[in-house]
Amino acid sequence: MSAGEDRPRLAPDGRDPAQVPENWTELLDPTEWRLNAEGLPARRAARVVALRHSPRPEILLVVGHDFTDAAHSWAFTPGGGILDGEDARTGARRELAEETGIVLEDADLVGPVVRRSSRFMFNLVTCRQEEEMFLAYPAASGPIDRSGWTDLEREVLDSLRWWGLDELDAAVEAGMTVYPHVLPRLARELLAGWDGATRYINEED
Repeated sequence: MSAGEDRPRLAPDGRDPAQVPENWTELLDPTEWRLNAEGLPARRAARVVALRHSPRPEILLVVGHDFTDAAHSWAFTPGGGILDGEDARTGARRELAEETGIVLEDADLVGPVVRRSSRFMFNLVTCRQEEEMFLAYPAASGPIDRSGWTDLEREVLDSLRWWGLDELDAAVEAGMTVYPHVLPRLARELLAGWDGATRYINEED
């Protein structure tokens, strides 16, 4: 079989019809997601691994669910799509402020500590995302501010809070899905500081 035959046969609109429904722009924001050479909606994203030592070792996590399947839920770090003309560090700071109310300076973000390529299904659409993840130790200990959430985020995001690392380990052991899958171990590694090595993660669900 030639390399060309390995590729999916794309619809006239450029999507892979086996993985992307015709109405995908109604299920995802087409200003953020654009069809790539695979025929999948794709975007660049930036996230923040926010950790703190006190009152116990903790990580800030969002728990969300699929709009079309409330039973399909997972936990992940704050972040989201990078805007046109925006660099990853700026996008990470903006997303963190919008989702949590935590405002950081560029110098407060370390990394990127992780570069992650992922393929996953969301809202019945198979998507591709290329992420850069930064490390931060926010000094603020006040309440989380969700006022910057979009209408879609309010529909699909269930919680945003600090998780104890032992609590996270127990939740994963009980079956909770986290992204990236190595996040519990990664959080413990980064709690002591970044070693300067960027981790590369490829995840395909």
